[in-house]
Parts: sequence; C-alpha cells; structure tokens
Amino acid sequence: MSKPKFYLTTAIAYTSRKPHIGNTYDIVLADMIARYKRMTGHDVYFLTGSDEHGQKIEEYAKAEGITPQEYVDRVSSQIRAVWDSMNVTYDQFIRTTDENHEKTVQKIFKKLYDQGDIYKGEYVGKYCVPCESFFTASQLKEGKCPDCGREVIDANEEAYFLRLSKYSDRLMAYYEENPGFFQPESRRSEMINNFLKPGLEDLCVSRTSFTWGIPVTFDQRHVVYVWLDALSNYITALGYDPDGSAPAYDHYWPADLHVIGKDIVRFHTIYWPIILMALGEPLPKQVLGHPWMLFGEDKMSKSRGNVLYADELAARFGTDAVRYYLLSEIPFAQDGSITHESFIAKYNTDLANTLGNLVNRSIAMTNKYFGGHAARPATLEGPDQDLLDTAAKTLADYRRLMEIYRNAEALDILIALARRCNKYIDETAPWVLAKEEASLPRLNAVLYHLLECIRVLGVLLRPFLPATADSIFAQLRTAEELTTLESAETGFGATPAFDVGTPTPLFARIDAEKVLAEMQKEQQEQAAAQKAEETPEGIAFLPEVTIDDFARVDLRVAEITDCEPIKKAKKLLKLTLNDGTGVPRTVCSGIAPWYAPDDLKGKRIVLVSNLKPARLCGVESCGMILAADDGDDVRVLFVDGVAPGSKVR
Repeated sequence: MSKPKFYLTTAIAYTSRKPHIGNTYDIVLADMIARYKRMTGHDVYFLTGSDEHGQKIEEYAKAEGITPQEYVDRVSSQIRAVWDSMNVTYDQFIRTTDENHEKTVQKIFKKLYDQGDIYKGEYVGKYCVPCESFFTASQLKEGKCPDCGREVIDANEEAYFLRLSKYSDRLMAYYEENPGFFQPESRRSEMINNFLKPGLEDLCVSRTSFTWGIPVTFDQRHVVYVWLDALSNYITALGYDPDGSAPAYDHYWPADLHVIGKDIVRFHTIYWPIILMALGEPLPKQVLGHPWMLFGEDKMSKSRGNVLYADELAARFGTDAVRYYLLSEIPFAQDGSITHESFIAKYNTDLANTLGNLVNRSIAMTNKYFGGHAARPATLEGPDQDLLDTAAKTLADYRRLMEIYRNAEALDILIALARRCNKYIDETAPWVLAKEEASLPRLNAVLYHLLECIRVLGVLLRPFLPATADSIFAQLRTAEELTTLESAETGFGATPAFDVGTPTPLFARIDAEKVLAEMQKEQQEQAAAQKAEETPEGIAFLPEVTIDDFARVDLRVAEITDCEPIKKAKKLLKLTLNDGTGVPRTVCSGIAPWYAPDDLKGKRIVLVSNLKPARLCGVESCGMILAADDGDDVRVLFVDGVAPGSKVR
C-alpha cells in the first residue's frame, strides 16, 4: 500500500542578509512538521531555498563592489549553513538563480501574457525597497510602508501587470469551499476585509528600473518582478513546465502546506492562488502564516542592534536547545519573544532541571540498584495508575495538537509529563525502597514505569529535539522498533524489559550570570568591530537622518543622584537620575569599566529621555546617557552647572 504524500514548503529566504533567529523559525517549524508526518507514515517532500533577485540585491552588491551573482552566492551559502545548523531534513534547497527555475519562470510569464492575463501598462505609485512591494497612497500607514513601517519612494515606470481582478470572485469561492485553507483562521478575515472586499488592483509583475532579475523573453527591457519569480519556486522545484511537467510534479502537487511568516500571507493566499488559477493548476491545500519571534517586545532588525542568530546560539547551547526555544515559545497565533535571559531561564527550567534531570537520575538509579536492568511488572499500585493515565492522555493530546500544528502546546504537555515523572519519583522514593530487600520488586516496578515514560517521551520529542531523542534511545538501549509512534500508541508497557546504558547528561545546567557576562562582552567586541561603514578618513558614520528624525529624540539634562553596580553584569551601572520631573528615573549604562559609582554621584549628564524602556539583567532601564567612544576609551558627556530638566537642542 502506497504512503499518502505530503508536500511541505517554507518561504524561501531572501538573500539580502544572513537570516536571524526570527527568520529561522520558518525552517525549524517546517522541519518539525516534516518529521512528524514521516512518523505518521507519510511520503514527505520538504522544500526550502533562497530568493535571489530584486532591486535590494542589486544595490547591496553595488555597494560592495561585486556582482549580484557573487553577492547571492555568498548569502545563499550562509542561509543553507544556518538551516543545516538546525538539523533540518529538507529534500531540496532551491535557488531562484537556478537555470531550470529561471527558464520555467520565463515560460510562465509568456504563457500568462499570451492568454491575456498579463498586459503592459505604467505603474505610478509608492514602492518599498526592503519589502519589494508596491502600494497605493491609500494603502500606506502614516505615509509609510504598511508592512515594515519604512519610508517608501515614488515609482513611475513602464511595467507588465497580472489581472488579479479577473480572478477575485473565483478566489473568494475557493476560500468558502476550503475553510481550512488559512491557518490560523484569523488570517482569512484579514485578506478578505483588507484586500478582496475593497477590490483587488492588478499586480505589477515586471520592472525596468533595475536589471538583476529574470529577463522577460519578449521584452528585454523588463525583468520579472520578484513575487511572480519567487512564488513559482514551489512548482518549478518539482519540475513544472507549461509545456509538460515532470512526474514529481504530478505526484506531489498541490502542496499540502506552505509554511510562511504572517507578513507574507497576502502573497501566498491572494497572488499565488491567482497565478495558479491563471495557469490552470490546482491550488495549495493550506497556508500556515505563523507569528514572529520578537526580541523582547521589538521586531528584530540590524538597525536596532537586537539581532540574534540561530547558528551562534546553537554553537554555545546546542542545536536542540535552540529548536526547543523556537518551537515552545511562539504560540499558534501570537508573537513569541526571545532575550538571552529568557533563553537561559527556559533552558535551565525545562531542559536541564525537568527533562535532563529525569532521564539522568532514572537511568542512574537503574544502574545503581539493579545493574541497569528493569523488567515489566505484573501489577500496579500507589501512584502508578495516575502516572500511566497521564502518559496515555499525553499521547492522545499530542496527536490532536500535532495534526493542527499547535507545536508550543504539544511541547507543553510533554514537559508536563516529564514533571509528572519527577513528582512520581518523589512520591515513590526509590532510595527508601532500596533499603529493604522486600521492597525491591516495588523498586523495579517504579524504575520500569519511569523508563517506559522516558521512552515514550523520546518518541514524542523526536520531531522537536531529534538529537535528544536519539540520545535517550541510546541510553535506554531501545530497539529500533520501540522508537516508533506506533510502538508508543500500542499501549504503555510495550517494552518487556530495559537494560540501560551509562547515563549521559542531556542538558548541562547553565550558570546564567557567568554566561550572560561572557555574551555581553562578545557583543560589545562585535559591535566595535562592525561599526558603520568607514569613510576614506577612517571615521565611522551612520546613515543620514532628517531634522524630523532628530527632533523625535528628547535630550534632557539629568543629575546622577545615586549609582551602584549591577550584580549580574560586570559592565553595567545602575544610575538613579533627577531629570527635573520630580520622579526618580533608573537608567542602566555600560560604563562600569571606566567609572566608579562614587565618581558619578552628583554629576549632570545628557539623557535620552524618550527611549523605549528595556529590561537589562533584571533592571528596567528608562533611557540612555550620552558618552563618547573611540573604541578603546569611553567618556561620559558631563554638563555640570546646567539645571536638571533643561532641554538639549
């Protein structure tokens, strides 16, 4: 009997910069789904890749003095390296500069043009370069890009357009006939109310203002605009061709699931289905528009200096630790958050203290008391039944949650089962049972139940933490046939007996204070090494700002009334300020290597008073003080003699 197919894709990563940890959630989430689907007997094909054309790429390459192809070759390699560092099991990594993709996109463009779905016109409106998106004036938010909030530019150029309006009613009908098309469901109302009901405007699908793109075969002044190019990867990767497709396309298409970020739902649920309708091809079955991973409360961006990279975290804490945080911290329909402090806290609480401690001490006790052997008991007593009931409920809930991509909730119940096992150890007190010969059968039963729960946890954790699951099975010396989902679901006690190996810690507890101090030092060193672009004179400058930008920064004089070190950070001082309002203000400043607290008390400084508060090593910092930094030395700007609250202009 043939396996049911499951074709799964991620959004292809844009080759502007190395992807940060928020971008990495896409691939890790998709890998979890792919691994789970393989566990449930599906024939999975998992596609990812890189999106490599566009104006932004051309500009970045020009700034570096290299060709766009050289630029995307480098960044695409970085993307793939980050994906591989997350232990993901994709079947294909497509690049939109692949020759077969480019040729097929040209054929798609020509087919749509020949049948009248693409026509030549002129675009006049607004354009966001970072998002590669066109907008009308009414679509802007406060005059800026509605997606990223950045400035837009005026655009006026000849272009080809795709007739979206022609397919609007048909698309609405598809939504109604396929209620599960959107995940989460809230994305559906967003698309209908914000785009379909107001009326779809035809989509610009070519550009003439830059050259880094796929040439339009019958009009060489034009290159194919990024979204028609990028979205088509989902079918070109399988060998789709308007002149006759490959067997892989016939087998796997339509896609069962597109895994994408919530910011590109419009492209995947409006533009992409209409492109497929125009081509006469089946539409994807489902689109999962997942939330974002924020840094604290902010969206990650290099300009804000709050970017974390998954491969760097994995090098320090381990791949499975990063996978765990990503998959457990982002709820199904709400943004998640990451800071170094929250990452370490979750690692210690869930992975080291709960899961790791359970596995380590259960196997260690089995070795200590029975030479590594524990046999299946004939009877249950005490809290045994409650433990087994918890395990059975966990299995049932796990299946239900995984089928609807509720990964954070699924991980919650797995960690809850591990906690229940730790409580079971406290309830049964194996170390007490070991003291009496008559209690040894009971001790054997307790250890068997623990080991069997750990085996089940290993099975269920496999899509999330594959290396950890393999380590659990190795320490339990579990036979391959007992590592399957089917073996876990046949009933508790599938293992006749355990002969365990040597316990090996899964997750070593992290010294938070020590590691945070090390990471802060590394960040400061990296910041010094990666300053703004150098001028010929060797002085670093940031990009230009307008007078309006500068006017939004509120600079005030404040007096330092108290100053003390922060225990968790060697470089931070906690300053208490009088800013003229009558309400003391707390600011954290990384000036401890250059100033003693007593040297600062009574001094008056310049304060950025309207900086968004941030929590640093457990202290809420409400502002920032100004200082000069030449890379080696830091000097605070003192303005003694000026009254607190005075505005600096």
